[in-house]
Amino acid sequence: MKRIISCGELLIDFIPKEKGKKIKDIDAFIKKPGGAPANVCVQAAKLGAPAKFIGQVGKDGFGDFLKQTLTDHQVDVNHLYQTEHANTALAFVTLSHEGERDFIFYRNPSADQILNSSQVNHIDVDNSIFHFCSLSLDDYPLRDAIRDLLVTNKVNNNLVSFDPNLRLSLFKNHKAYQKVIIDFMAYTDILKVSDDELTFITKKDNEYDAINYLFNLGIKYLIITRGKDGVTFIDKNRTLHQKGFKVKVVDTTGAGDSWIGAFLSQIANQDLIDDLSDEQVLEILKFSNAAAAITTTKHGAISALPSYEDVLRFIKKHNLEKHMN
Repeated sequence: MKRIISCGELLIDFIPKEKGKKIKDIDAFIKKPGGAPANVCVQAAKLGAPAKFIGQVGKDGFGDFLKQTLTDHQVDVNHLYQTEHANTALAFVTLSHEGERDFIFYRNPSADQILNSSQVNHIDVDNSIFHFCSLSLDDYPLRDAIRDLLVTNKVNNNLVSFDPNLRLSLFKNHKAYQKVIIDFMAYTDILKVSDDELTFITKKDNEYDAINYLFNLGIKYLIITRGKDGVTFIDKNRTLHQKGFKVKVVDTTGAGDSWIGAFLSQIANQDLIDDLSDEQVLEILKFSNAAAAITTTKHGAISALPSYEDVLRFIKKHNLEKHMN
């Protein structure tokens, strides 16, 4: 079984105790571990795949908490560094009444952003799937470290997964942000985007044109997540759609990370995605949809991620309800 390796931010999400309020009106927050690449690793590990996280946190109480959290979830943290030169990143989250969120980040730079190439160029990535996100692609040493890891993974013929997970508020120059995302498509096999991200990245309003544009950049598999409406999987030979699950949404933080973590965990023991039948791919999409749906029913990211048994129970319950209705 292939390992899932991700690199990037690991941070503290401060989740408000009350929905529908602005930051200035919120009295209390709950501390939760987060950071998209780390969330993906933990989700893969909770679903039975070997997982490794590469990154950096501060040599502070928050960093200690995050490192222990990943360790407790059986994620390999041998290359999770702690530094005295910057603090652990913090994100304050605001939630709408529907569970949709917005973020205020405290970085500039944070410990994750100053991870450098010399810290990663010796890491063994053999027999792995490598995952990264666009928050790592700002103009800091982390971007070069990610690029070096991508080159190493391509040399090793590993699949590379990219979830841009756009955070437009963190990039003042949106044109430069879009360009760097396009630049990193050269290393990407699996691309996961939402409808809005598809438009931003390709600058095309027509979905067909946007999809062709991305495949011309060299990606092999495109996943378009559509929230409660499910997900579309596209490769050179087929387009498949899997419906979503209806749940009472509490907090959408980490749902996309749960989805891709579940997807990668399910393909980790496959030689080639191309060899999977349509039915097998649809089952993987259904499993991933279920994991993400469960995540939205709880607060936080890592703390909300389901186990393999949780996902199977959820699918069984919804299958029974479907037959009864």
